[in-house]
Parts: sequence; C-alpha cells; structure tokens
Amino acid sequence: MRVTLVLPRSLREHAGGSAVLEVEPGQATLAGVLDAVGTRHPALERRLRDERRQLRRYVNFYLDGEECRWLAGADSPVRPGTEVRIIPSVAGG
Repeated sequence: MRVTLVLPRSLREHAGGSAVLEVEPGQATLAGVLDAVGTRHPALERRLRDERRQLRRYVNFYLDGEECRWLAGADSPVRPGTEVRIIPSVAGG
C-alpha cells in the first residue's frame, strides 16, 4: 500500500528537500505512515511527533482533506492512495 505525504516548505529540508514522499506504511494508520517516515527521515519525524511518539500539538495532519484530530488522531486509518498533508500551525501576534 502506498500513501503520499505532502510536506510544507518549512519541513522539506528534513526530508532531503523533497516536497512529496511516497510511503509504504507497515500498518494502515497515520502512526504507521509516520513510523515509515521516521525510518527514512528521523529528523523529519522528530518535527512531527514528540519523544512519546505523540503527534505534535502545533502540527496539523490532513488525510484526504480531513483533519486527523476529528478522525482518530494517530490511529486514523489510511488506505492505498491516501494523501497526508502536513500543515504547521501559524501563531503570533
């Protein structure tokens, strides 16, 4: 099963400059996608999950356009062809 991970410009340097990664997760969940990413790009994974492997609070993950926190978080299912978009939150004042 192949899943597409779309990265914002701010995270591409941690993935060898790639804007899009094709990932074959070991399990059909967002966590499985991130596990596969962590194997290939550990620096990127550290930007996406904390030391307890929880999704970072200020990083949003969209699975085919739906925010994963409205689904099942890291346990959200993915299927072949799912597009995962990563969008860091923007804050300031």
